[in-house]
Amino acid sequence: MEFFRIKRDIPFMSYGKVTTAISLVTFILAVVFLFTKGLNLSVEFTGGTVMEVQYQQAANLPDIRHRVETLKLGEAQVQSLGTSRDVMIRLPNKPGTNSAKLSEQVMSLLKQADAGVQLRKVEFVGPSVGEELVTHGLTAIALVCLGIVLYLALRFEWRLAVSAIIANMHDVVIILGCFAFFQWEFSLTVLAGVLAVLGYSVNESVVVFDRIRENFRRPAMRGRSTSEVIDNAITATMSRTFITHGSTETMVLSMLVFGGPALHGFAMALTIGIVFGIYSSVLVASPLALALGTKREHMIKVVKPKEEAVV
Repeated sequence: MEFFRIKRDIPFMSYGKVTTAISLVTFILAVVFLFTKGLNLSVEFTGGTVMEVQYQQAANLPDIRHRVETLKLGEAQVQSLGTSRDVMIRLPNKPGTNSAKLSEQVMSLLKQADAGVQLRKVEFVGPSVGEELVTHGLTAIALVCLGIVLYLALRFEWRLAVSAIIANMHDVVIILGCFAFFQWEFSLTVLAGVLAVLGYSVNESVVVFDRIRENFRRPAMRGRSTSEVIDNAITATMSRTFITHGSTETMVLSMLVFGGPALHGFAMALTIGIVFGIYSSVLVASPLALALGTKREHMIKVVKPKEEAVV
């Protein structure tokens, strides 16, 4: 299925140095923001108080958020929990105030608007749990990257594997840099979005690399340079890219606009990741593969003719 077909190949590789330089600049800026501003970690990572409350009717989440913000505790999360009557409130640590006292202050504010609200559960998330989540999150990202490298190395060859993982890590660092620059809250759902972006980006790289390998095997492509083969592969997959990423981005933007605060971080991570995933697969991974010296011989096994026996 194709929305359109481009008859003339677009010379993407002629702009490879420019796009790679742009990627390098954005990557360095993202790293600078990560080290200077840092991530605005959520309660899951830093520790804090988690409350579950229940209303007799549908809860007014905007009003609850407004009342919780009057305590000036910092970044607090308020979201539905299963039903419209059940609400989960995550509060960061406040020096000099324990979990029990903090929950009493919140319940006092909530009862001013609705006397029928009930406190179902209060939990305290310690800093040690947050450190463990950070460790597990970094381990998950490392394992995903390792799996991608092994998969691409086995399916294609090491030059394409290295190009793809650099491009994918470029996407991850850009996402983290955006969250650090704008100080958006980084929660477990955002981490899930980052891991999803890794898999999503590598899928686009695999599609492009598959077409590159097919082009090297096509008789019509013999005699063409590697850059021309890559340009033809990217151009041929543009319609597929438009359909796949366009439909996915529409769904993600719907979550971003209509999903509310509970899905905002996850949807934002995916929105940034999909846009940069397309960019990196086409204008980062492919130029890197060309720079690493990818050739026809690396994609096609040359069969040596058998020597005839001397009689």
